[in-house]
Amino acid sequence: MTWIVYILECADGSLYTGITNDLERRMNAHAVGKGAKYTKRRGPFILRYTESLDSKGAALQREAAIKSLDRAAKVALITTDLESAGAPRPNQSNQIVSRQ
Repeated sequence: MTWIVYILECADGSLYTGITNDLERRMNAHAVGKGAKYTKRRGPFILRYTESLDSKGAALQREAAIKSLDRAAKVALITTDLESAGAPRPNQSNQIVSRQ
């Protein structure tokens, strides 16, 4: 099973990092205010970063590593990934997730 680490940019400019094995379901949960306590009142969101990993354990470790970074390092991670790809990947298309 593939696990995904993701970073959302909230409407207030803050960054939220999480993991999931079903990104579409998780984005829908965030959109209706049931994704995480932190994001409950911070929408709409823009999906800024995703990274696929082979196991939940690896995803949890990567999530913890990203969460330990300061904001500047997280922005650099997002920016570097976009630049190295040349263009946003389909799962990194700055998708806006809004509350219904």
